[in-house]
Amino acid sequence: MQYRVIQRVLGVLLAIFSLSLVPPLIVSLYFDDGALVSFLDAFILTLGTGLLLYWPARREVAQLGIREGFLVVVLFWSVLGLFGALPLYMHDPLDLSVAEAIFESLSGLTTTGATVIVGLDTLPESILFYRQEVQWLGGMGLIVLAVAILPMLGIGGMQLYKAEIPGPTKNKLTPRVAETAKALWYIYLTLTFLCGMAYWFAGMTPFDAIGHAFSTVAVGGFSTHDASLGYFNSRVIEMIAVVFMMVSGVNFALHFMAVRSLSVRPYGKDSEFKAYVLVLGLVMFITSGYLYITGEEGARASFFDGIFHAVSIGTTTGFTTREYYTWPGFLPVMLLFASFVGGCAGSTGGGMKVIRVLLLFKQGMRELTRLVHPKATLLVKVGNHAMPNNVIDAVWGFFATYVALFVLMLLVMMALGLDQVTAFSSVAACLNNLGPGLGEVGANYASLNDGPLLVLCVAMLLGRLEIFTFIVLFTPAFWRK
Repeated sequence: MQYRVIQRVLGVLLAIFSLSLVPPLIVSLYFDDGALVSFLDAFILTLGTGLLLYWPARREVAQLGIREGFLVVVLFWSVLGLFGALPLYMHDPLDLSVAEAIFESLSGLTTTGATVIVGLDTLPESILFYRQEVQWLGGMGLIVLAVAILPMLGIGGMQLYKAEIPGPTKNKLTPRVAETAKALWYIYLTLTFLCGMAYWFAGMTPFDAIGHAFSTVAVGGFSTHDASLGYFNSRVIEMIAVVFMMVSGVNFALHFMAVRSLSVRPYGKDSEFKAYVLVLGLVMFITSGYLYITGEEGARASFFDGIFHAVSIGTTTGFTTREYYTWPGFLPVMLLFASFVGGCAGSTGGGMKVIRVLLLFKQGMRELTRLVHPKATLLVKVGNHAMPNNVIDAVWGFFATYVALFVLMLLVMMALGLDQVTAFSSVAACLNNLGPGLGEVGANYASLNDGPLLVLCVAMLLGRLEIFTFIVLFTPAFWRK
């Protein structure tokens, strides 16, 4: 293990992250909101630590191996959560404990959108902007941004890219990983700009439009208001959010191919995209229909609220306009289960990813067919391509591990004193990077103690790094020479 190279990379990445504290500094100066010192101190500490790590190892130039890539990604996201919490913890009026500040920071960076802060409408503008900004940066992944810079420092980025985006995904979009990262960010920036402009034209202030564009395209769900998008009481804004949440939940490789070919044909040919639209469409139909049938809302409100919350929760964004956790019957639980499917692989969405769920379904159908035709040679196909058995095995392994970790964390949360509904929904919401849950965590997580919050921090990291990237560090084989 090349520890000095890892130290150098972490130093560079931490120094890069310190730049994210500059825009909130400018916002604080502009609004004179009283949070300037907190951001200035956090910037100095973050940049200083990054330089202290980098400088002693600045001459350590070597190619990162796959093990170093995994270690850097996990260490970076963990360290980032700690340093990202600094301005929140240092701002005394927030009165956050260390665990609460780390939870809020990781919730933003992992695009979970769960919050322990109550009274968003009265917070300083710089704090509000910072929360939205870290979600936007975490959406595509700071590692993917950094791999465009690391080659200039003599450090290859492919290992970081593979570790950051594990699982069955499309091939690299361009021959060099730095070009891949740039292509992804160009698309990401374009979607953010278009979303922000649409919100602005629909009636948001420029500040709210920028902040909500950040969290919409990142499918994060943080808002500058306690009432989330419900604050604006606008169906136009809600439908704009629906469009951009759905677009951001699609594999960004498809967006790239569609732009490059100036055609929508790549979407129509992609099995994961078709399954994604089918799942969201089914959840929309059931939600809207059940709200109307039960008399919870009128026809028009049922239609719009059903579509909005089905997309918001199904893509793991987590925006709300109503207290969906109080809806009748099975709806709240069904919506929570929809977040387990999540977005497409290679998107900013959370959950297990549509492609894995699709492969699990196809493998299940193959096993049923084998019962009838035990000697037949049956293939699992996605589109016209047969999936190798090692990919199927990896998906089953991922699913089994996902369920095992979910059950373990659920039991731990219950042992810490939470009721079954709150424990189940909070673990599901954080592991799927969704945010809002049920029970005590339907509106926010302010009622939870430090113990449960730290467990949920681990859940958010596991979800953001898609399980294996994180737990591989705890296997003996990883450390064996």
